[in-house]
Amino acid sequence: MARYRLTINGKPRQVEAEPDTPLLWVLRDGLGLTGTKFGCGMGVCGACTVLESGRAVRSCQVPVQMAEELRITTIEGLSADGSHSCQRAWLAEDVAQCGYCQAGMILEAAALLASKPRPTDEDIDAAFSGHVCRCGTWLRLRRAVHRAAAVPAEAK
Repeated sequence: MARYRLTINGKPRQVEAEPDTPLLWVLRDGLGLTGTKFGCGMGVCGACTVLESGRAVRSCQVPVQMAEELRITTIEGLSADGSHSCQRAWLAEDVAQCGYCQAGMILEAAALLASKPRPTDEDIDAAFSGHVCRCGTWLRLRRAVHRAAAVPAEAK
């Protein structure tokens, strides 16, 4: 076991873990941030998506030893009260059904909008191509991303 200093949701945190422990398990089991979900464990389903300095990454693929210098945002840290434009758009468009994959998808949307403030349907499809959702609400997801993109910057 080693001790690591992480920046999670803007706050410094210390954890003890084996160096190769995936960040996913440190977040869930070590820090109690259970909004980040375990899906496949191989980085292909997107359920464990978090933001690393605003970029979407699969937390199951990031060893804790590599996370020490990163700034990680989980769904719990996107906004304290659910007021982030992507969270509000997800509710307004009724995107979630079972909800299991939604935290990762909302964070993917936030990363997409940070890099491409006015994405096309093709941009959205490309950004979400690495997410697995069996509920099939893809058209609502697109509408939600467009809705969040339409929110003025000062209200995001």
